[in-house]
Amino acid sequence: MEIKDAIPSFAALSQETRLAAYRLLVRHEPEGLAAGEIARQLGVPHNTMSTHLATLARAGWVVSERHSRSIIYRANIQHMNDVIQFLVRDCCAGHPEVCVPTAVRPNGTC
Repeated sequence: MEIKDAIPSFAALSQETRLAAYRLLVRHEPEGLAAGEIARQLGVPHNTMSTHLATLARAGWVVSERHSRSIIYRANIQHMNDVIQFLVRDCCAGHPEVCVPTAVRPNGTC
């Protein structure tokens, strides 16, 4: 990932509803959620949620698949991993192995 790809990706998450939707989808991996269910759980009108999901999809954060009359959205975990790698690529004076994500490290130190 290059900075020109990272900026729109960060911009997509820099809105409260979109960030909440992405976090909700991460919690529902791998099955995903229907767009209507995402809107219901977040208390957002359906048409507004559709706009937010489209923004997340264009930025690579979510993928969708039609199942009969519903569109199921899933978090794009590979994109999340790519963004994390972009952030830590130059971490700790060129020693990225030191910057294992804090969620994985028991003491959360770099």
